[in-house]
Amino acid sequence: MLSPPSKFAMPNLKISLPVLVILVALHNAVTAESSAATSFIETSCRVTRYPALCVQSLSSYATTIRQSGRQLARMALSVSLSKARLAAAYVAKLGKGGETKGLEYQAVKDCIENMEDSVDRLSQSVKELGDLRRTAGGDFLWHMNNVQTWVSAALTDETTCLDGFAGHRLDGKVKATIRRRITLVAQITSNALALVNRFADRNH
Repeated sequence: MLSPPSKFAMPNLKISLPVLVILVALHNAVTAESSAATSFIETSCRVTRYPALCVQSLSSYATTIRQSGRQLARMALSVSLSKARLAAAYVAKLGKGGETKGLEYQAVKDCIENMEDSVDRLSQSVKELGDLRRTAGGDFLWHMNNVQTWVSAALTDETTCLDGFAGHRLDGKVKATIRRRITLVAQITSNALALVNRFADRNH
């Protein structure tokens, strides 16, 4: 004698052929779009000083970037800002922890100020580019010049922080850790500046 079907039995799902065709087509379209966006990022990153890092830091945002130069530049700036904030917080924590003294303390103190300035300028650039709408003539150039100036200044701030730890008298663990973190931020910011310049040149 057959037992009655369990109330927990999975329902018998049936998908009609037209629906299945639509689902497959949508999947293929999404895959193709994602592949095109990834290729766009890889091609664009060739203009940067650190192309491998550029692709690595931006590839996860391919669906947002798509094939938009503005979105690519804006996302590159956003990633740079995020990394700068983390690095600034780390350096500030070291400055308050009482672990540094003498020349090392002064270098950390100066770096804190530089990184605060860097974060502020990157924040301004992200907002400016986010508010930007493609405008003709001087307006577009004026907005982009602001972005380029702020990103360039942020990169200078990060480099200045690194310079403070360049002396041979600062060879401790603090120096090595800060230099590693700030170097990464500076490289990402350098890439962002290159992508901003590329966008500006192509939409002059």
